[in-house]
Amino acid sequence: MRDGLEEDATEPRRPKLVYPFETAPEQGTGEAVEVAPGVLWLRQPLGGSLQFINVWALADGEGWAIVDTGVQTKETSQAWRAAFAGALGGKPITRVICTHLHPDHVGLAGWIVRKFECRLWMTRLEYFQCRMLVADTGREAPEDGVRFFKAAGWDEDAIENYRARFGGFGKAVYALPDSYRRLSDGEDFDIGGRIWRVVTGQGHSPDHACLWCPELDVLISGDQVLPRISSNVSVFPTEPEADPLSDWLTSLAKVKAIVPDSVLVLPAHNDPFHGLHARIDHLIGGHERGLGRLEKKLAEPKRAVDVFGALFARPIGPDLLGMATGEALAHLNCLIGRGRVRRDADAEGVCWYGAIDGVETDV
Repeated sequence: MRDGLEEDATEPRRPKLVYPFETAPEQGTGEAVEVAPGVLWLRQPLGGSLQFINVWALADGEGWAIVDTGVQTKETSQAWRAAFAGALGGKPITRVICTHLHPDHVGLAGWIVRKFECRLWMTRLEYFQCRMLVADTGREAPEDGVRFFKAAGWDEDAIENYRARFGGFGKAVYALPDSYRRLSDGEDFDIGGRIWRVVTGQGHSPDHACLWCPELDVLISGDQVLPRISSNVSVFPTEPEADPLSDWLTSLAKVKAIVPDSVLVLPAHNDPFHGLHARIDHLIGGHERGLGRLEKKLAEPKRAVDVFGALFARPIGPDLLGMATGEALAHLNCLIGRGRVRRDADAEGVCWYGAIDGVETDV
């Protein structure tokens, strides 16, 4: 659930993607599969519904550049040690590139850069927001967060669970280095004699970096484009009126306009695939259909916790409540921004959302 819900296979217009590799690397073993010249595919264990994250090693002179790392756990660090000695042939790591700030991507970055005395590469917003979230470790849950979830319709048990779990982000992230090398949108840089271009996107995270190599016809997509799940796009207590879904839809259209459909897409989850443009169209279409269903459900005012059925195929239990609430609010704020829905707070501070009369929908 950290990176979205598994999609319903009956969703209309689901594209038929091409998965060119019959064999995937076994997670946690340090083995690798070469997916393009000088590009190795490894898998690190995650546990939970996602099970693993794909990470990538790019030949870089006498060593390897690593893209994404997995979470900070004993199992993941052991898997990296096996990879350093095995598939990576004992060669040094020259740099660690993190597509974005989530712990499954950045969790062991600090450990690897210290071990090999190399540099961390990230976009500026991702680096500094990650440090901010790590700094919450050990803090009490802020009252702004309590008000935010009460406004969404959470009951006292859910609020108490939020208080108990607050600050857990930093437990999955090894201490980041105190300096980094900034990645910028549109920047070209060299890895092992090949040029890679940064293509950023927003919505899933503040400034997610995809890496595109035209020479290899490869796109490392991180969580920006996944083949079987839709990336989590959520509103958080730090910015209650944010509209990350509009940002994400705009970013998907940007990736489609810049990156050719011929690329081999290397996603953080599931398998490498061909069919980038069809997948982007399906992701955009799926969210637009979800927005249409949600608007119809708001003929009578609803709280955020009342609209999960319009957006998710599976029941939402306590373990998924936070993610589902964030995604519901992202869709609601998007509709507010489009002028299709209004939000009103009652005397207890709970927000109620209703469709605006007279606004036509095409969905």
